[in-house]
Amino acid sequence: MTDRLYYSDAYLREFDARVERAEFADGRHVVVLDRTAFYPTSGGQPFDVGMLGSTRVLDVIDDESGILHVVDAPLVEGEVAHGAIDWKRRFDHMQQHTGQHVLSAAFDRLLGARTESFHLGTLSATIDLSRTVSAEEIAHAEEDANRMVWEDRPVAIRFADAAEAAALPLRKESQRSGTLRLIDIEGVDISACGGTHVGRTGAIGVIAVSGWEKFRGGMRIEFLCGGRALGAYRSLRDAAMASNKLLSVLPSELPAAIERLQSDVKAANRTNRDLQSRLAGHEAERLISQSSAETRIIVEVLEGWDQPGLKAIASAITRHAGYAAVLISAPAPAAVVVARAADAATDAAAVLRNLIDRFGGKGGGRPELAQGGGLNGDPQEIAFAARRVLLP
Repeated sequence: MTDRLYYSDAYLREFDARVERAEFADGRHVVVLDRTAFYPTSGGQPFDVGMLGSTRVLDVIDDESGILHVVDAPLVEGEVAHGAIDWKRRFDHMQQHTGQHVLSAAFDRLLGARTESFHLGTLSATIDLSRTVSAEEIAHAEEDANRMVWEDRPVAIRFADAAEAAALPLRKESQRSGTLRLIDIEGVDISACGGTHVGRTGAIGVIAVSGWEKFRGGMRIEFLCGGRALGAYRSLRDAAMASNKLLSVLPSELPAAIERLQSDVKAANRTNRDLQSRLAGHEAERLISQSSAETRIIVEVLEGWDQPGLKAIASAITRHAGYAAVLISAPAPAAVVVARAADAATDAAAVLRNLIDRFGGKGGGRPELAQGGGLNGDPQEIAFAARRVLLP
């Protein structure tokens, strides 16, 4: 059985171990060591990566036969390999996992909201609470959790049998039998856990709740600790600074400036629709005057017109007896409107389907009017294809 070095020393970055088993299975090189500092995926925490000699460790799996290390090149049974943990990844996981213990303890102690599950993702971590909580309650738990972080309390590893554990104030009863590994955060939390943790709460840095939503009758809380919280702050800061510069406002004025901008855009869109509606009739007459009186088919690329504008022009065209029109916006991706007069034989929906099959996008309609968008390709090529369909 593999000796789990990370159980007693999460700060161990390098170690030497003997390869007890090496095999090629399911298209992967797998090795089992007599001892390892690589953490396998377990308890909501992802696996470690790093190096074994000159080979990269790609995955680590907890198996009944030992800890399986998936590597990118074979190793030889019996050889001694030098292991090196990707410390940046490991320490990030230590910050998030210890932060989870502190945050879960705060929700449990202050609000009676028990943590049902924990997931540590690549960008953020989540805990699922047993009941819903308000924004004010979340802020209260977040403040209390950070107070415990900044008090820099020690985080100890303890081992206890079932009888000893039963006498301890565990936050959650363990389903495991035999000797339990306990994470004891002084005056904050005692939980059975096999994960890696920082040595003192101060190393968590900060616990920042980044979002929440109702989930399965309770609440899913998303949070960031330490380096992740700093990275999120930098992203938010850079976005806010860029927005402030573009809008020429102070940070506190940003929400109001965005609201004004949205209002201006809505007003401009209304004006644009009104102007396009007025121009549609004139544009329709221009296109009819330039078209063939024999075919009464108009296929045109129109720059600067959106789909409602194209529809207005097409409707004006098809008020004339016998006419059919295919109008295409530019630049790509194109919007397309296909329409026909009541006495014309063109199937507008069939024409649009033909164009979508060739150029992508989506849309639909009826034989007399169909419209679509997102067609990729040169608008002139789309127009050429439409003419081939209408004038084979």
